[in-house]
Amino acid sequence: MPIDATAPYDDENIFAKILRGEIHCDKVYEDEHALAFRDIAPQADTHVLVIPKGRYVSWDDFSLNAEDAEIAAFVRAVGNVARQLGLVEPGYRLLANIGQHGGQEVPHLHVHLFGGEPLGPMIAR
Repeated sequence: MPIDATAPYDDENIFAKILRGEIHCDKVYEDEHALAFRDIAPQADTHVLVIPKGRYVSWDDFSLNAEDAEIAAFVRAVGNVARQLGLVEPGYRLLANIGQHGGQEVPHLHVHLFGGEPLGPMIAR
C-alpha cells in the first residue's frame, strides 16, 4: 500500500530493521551514510536498493532535512554501486518512488538501481 511521503518516520519499517541488523540482506555496498543490497523480488537481472542510514521517509524529506554531507555521500554511494556492478556501460535505471502517487511502499528513502538487461520504456503506455 503506498505511503504518505510526509508521514513521520516509522522505526519499524523493513529498511530500519535491516539497518539495525534485525533482518538479513544481501549486501553489495556499505559506507558511513548508505547501505545497498539486492532486492528480494528483483524486477531486472540486477536490482539493488540503495538506502541512506539516516531516518528519512522520502526524497522530499531527505532533500529538505539531510546535512549536505549526507546528501553528497548518498549520491556518491549510488554511483559507486553502479560502477561496482559494472552497470555504467551499457547503462542502468534509477528509480525513487515518492508518496502515494509515486507508489512508495516503504517509508524509508530508497533508490532502486536496475540493470543488466535492456529495460524498455520508462513508463508503459
